[in-house]
Amino acid sequence: MSTLQPEATDWQQDDLLPLCTPEEFRRRFGPQADPGDETGPAGLPPAVVEQAARIIRQVREAGDRALLELTEKFDGVRLDRLFITKEETAAAWDLLPAADKAALQTAAARIEEYHRRSRPRSWMEPAPDGGWWGQMMRPVARAGIYVPGGRHPYPSTVIMAGIPARVAGVPEVVLATPPRPDGTVDPLILGAAHLVGARLVVKVGGAQAIAALAYGTASVPRCDLVVGPGNAYVTAAKALVYGQVGIDGLMGPSEIAVVADDTADPAWVAADLAAQGEHGPDSVVVLLTTSSRLVTAVRDQLRKKLARLEEEGSPDAGVLAQSLARGAAVVNGDLAQGVDLANAMGPEHLHLYVDKPWDLLPLVQHAGAVYLGPWAPVAFGDYAAGPNHILPTGGTARYAAGLTVATFLRAGSVFAGSATALAAAGEAAAHLARREGLRAHADSLTARLSALVPEGDSGTGPGRDAGEATGKGRGGGEG
Repeated sequence: MSTLQPEATDWQQDDLLPLCTPEEFRRRFGPQADPGDETGPAGLPPAVVEQAARIIRQVREAGDRALLELTEKFDGVRLDRLFITKEETAAAWDLLPAADKAALQTAAARIEEYHRRSRPRSWMEPAPDGGWWGQMMRPVARAGIYVPGGRHPYPSTVIMAGIPARVAGVPEVVLATPPRPDGTVDPLILGAAHLVGARLVVKVGGAQAIAALAYGTASVPRCDLVVGPGNAYVTAAKALVYGQVGIDGLMGPSEIAVVADDTADPAWVAADLAAQGEHGPDSVVVLLTTSSRLVTAVRDQLRKKLARLEEEGSPDAGVLAQSLARGAAVVNGDLAQGVDLANAMGPEHLHLYVDKPWDLLPLVQHAGAVYLGPWAPVAFGDYAAGPNHILPTGGTARYAAGLTVATFLRAGSVFAGSATALAAAGEAAAHLARREGLRAHADSLTARLSALVPEGDSGTGPGRDAGEATGKGRGGGEG
């Protein structure tokens, strides 16, 4: 999906959530939507990708000096030091207001409980015909988390990425986030960094931060995995460093699709759409409903909200108006058709705001996260419901998942062979090796097949060595 910003829109016209047919919706938001020939990874403009590539080269060549120069160039900040230590984040936590601490702790506790339940486990069990097989889960050694800056600080992103990393058992976490105009980092970001146990906070944003996390500098340790959302340059940089490091995905503008019937409260639906629309002018908000009256009522509520924002002189009025103009409303014959359109879109967030949401859930195939019923606003999921808010966008929910504990884990297969297992399947393996023309593979097998004794053996069991292979009895969250 392109991150180019649309032209300014007069929100007083009837172009908030413009009505479109199901066919038009599929053309605009479905997987067959043509991003155009002049696009790079994740639908990004080539100029953005080229700029990100130049920045990455500069950081690789000049290290810390490049980070300082680029921060001054793009953020207008001359830094005297690139990072904030763990001791300093602890001090920042101590100075936070009690209400901030309580909110962060409440959210973190729910996020940790959810992610502990969804954590993949190592396993080991007897294989057919003897021997043992299983899977060992190991965390990456060092994870880098990018936390966007810009119009607002995002401590929620710190805990959404940092808590799963901790549950996975990642030994070391490094944060990167743009500095404020005075060269500092928002205390909420620092407090959240302390809460998740980050070793370091790097005061650098943009593509240069991704390059530093991926390749390392004198001040920034090289990471094995880089996660977190960001602007177009951050996304382009993640695409370019992938392969050098792992990434969680290429996250673009925020998205929400609301499937609603006539039981939905128009004010609540409008609030949910606005909550995602305020992220940026390129956010995508759509309403899929069986009720034309709901569309009218939701538009009225959105106009009232925009009028209030304009009266307050809020810059969010223009941002929200543009995202709503980019959105759409579709009136469907039934709710199943609405879910079908949502599947074609594969939205970041799908809210089933209907009388019987559980009846529709089995129909959902493609969505980053699904929210059921009136008491599950997406905004709750953005902060404290428990599931993660770092999710696939731009239709990538068709094949990608959001950030989970598994993002920070590597699965390694384990096989402890036995003579009986080799006797049962070794000849089949040797035959396939010969058919592939790999003679040495076949010889490796036949050498053992010819040495088999009639009684066989049961193979190495899960004693001390196998127990260590699965992570049992070891630290680091590997069990």
